Amino acid sequence: MSAPLGGDRLSLDITAEDRAELEVTTAAATLALRGPTTAPATYDVRLSVAEHAILRWLPQPLISAAGSNLRQTCTVELDATARLVLREEQLLGRAGEEPGHLVSRILVRRAGRKLLDQHTAYGSPELGWDGPAVLNGNRAVGQLLLVGPGVNARPDPVLLREGSKDGCALLAPLAEGPALLATAVAPTSSVLRELLDEAHAHALGRQRGWSGA
Repeated sequence: MSAPLGGDRLSLDITAEDRAELEVTTAAATLALRGPTTAPATYDVRLSVAEHAILRWLPQPLISAAGSNLRQTCTVELDATARLVLREEQLLGRAGEEPGHLVSRILVRRAGRKLLDQHTAYGSPELGWDGPAVLNGNRAVGQLLLVGPGVNARPDPVLLREGSKDGCALLAPLAEGPALLATAVAPTSSVLRELLDEAHAHALGRQRGWSGA
């Protein structure tokens, strides 16, 4: 969708009830654009997953176009036996343009305890977002989160495509698991999707009897 524009306020609430299995995606990429005001747009997603339910949140990428200003949040509430597959992808600028200003937060709680609270910020006026310690010139970034009973989160993180000039991904356990988080950076959206797919396959290769994917 060609939204949100500057000043827009969008929100989405999704609930998977007890023992339900739900997969949610979008028809096309979300395109954040410059609006009639310089005020930031907000896009708030709230996901709830009840006991023994499975939710797969797999939207198409969010594109931060030049001049846009977006604050995006994704808040997830999981019951103790709930299972989650969450994939989010951000593309910083369209072809040949600088990105807008994108601030994103993912907050996940499982059985009332905080599992993940991740903040990211890209584009002007943020400092150092494009430097070697953050994106190192890449323009696509994404996360893949797997949570639920049976997730085999061994203590050692795994770096995928180590030393590659074509992006990389880190798959690591979360302290309050059972959960695995993959974070990837890449030069293009297609390479980013490949990396997240690799991380997903690697994670599933470590599982026994986990049907959350």
